[in-house]
Amino acid sequence: MQNRILIVDDDNEIRKITGIYLENEGYQVLKAENGEQALKLIDEYKIDLVLLDIMMSGMDGIETCMRIRENSIMPIIFLSAKSEDIDKIQGLVSGGDDYITKPFNAMELIARVKSQLRRYTRYFNSQNGAKNIIEIGNLTVNTDTRQVFVGDNEVRLTPKEFDILELLASNKGIVFSIEKIYERVWGEYFYKSDNTVMVHITKIREKIEEYPKKPIYIKTIWGVGYKI
Repeated sequence: MQNRILIVDDDNEIRKITGIYLENEGYQVLKAENGEQALKLIDEYKIDLVLLDIMMSGMDGIETCMRIRENSIMPIIFLSAKSEDIDKIQGLVSGGDDYITKPFNAMELIARVKSQLRRYTRYFNSQNGAKNIIEIGNLTVNTDTRQVFVGDNEVRLTPKEFDILELLASNKGIVFSIEKIYERVWGEYFYKSDNTVMVHITKIREKIEEYPKKPIYIKTIWGVGYKI
């Protein structure tokens, strides 16, 4: 299901351009030109994230944010031409999660949006006791969406790499032999001369470990196998 993002800005051009950026990334977009319209849309639709301008006529962004926070914990990213630290602090204290100064770079905007949506999704799932989220240190494995994150950065794994990581992460502390990993992931009989598992473990470490030769997640138990 697509995330729905609400853009709140009294500048029609900003709403238009920002909407194009987000729609190109596959997001659903709603638009409001002031705080009052924004609150009505939030009442009518399920909104996953709000991009909120600070300087608007009538109800400004700070008051709008505070009103939203009365009933919702969705991520709010402020967009503002004001770049002073006190303005950023005021925005964050009022309930904002992030702050981007205009004019902004499209890639930076998308990166901030994705980061806030990931954090919100992980928080929401953990609060609701979701079984599909495995968190080990800074590593997060979502077994439903088959996504892996190290911190806020998504790591792209091949299907077999993910299956191996999921097996180990779902059985934290349990040592799996190379034979067991192969038979569980590939569903075939293991031949001793096959180094497929070792190659895949190396690839996974290169993607999730800061120092692959000194791994903190996938440990080698010499003569036995691997474990998380």
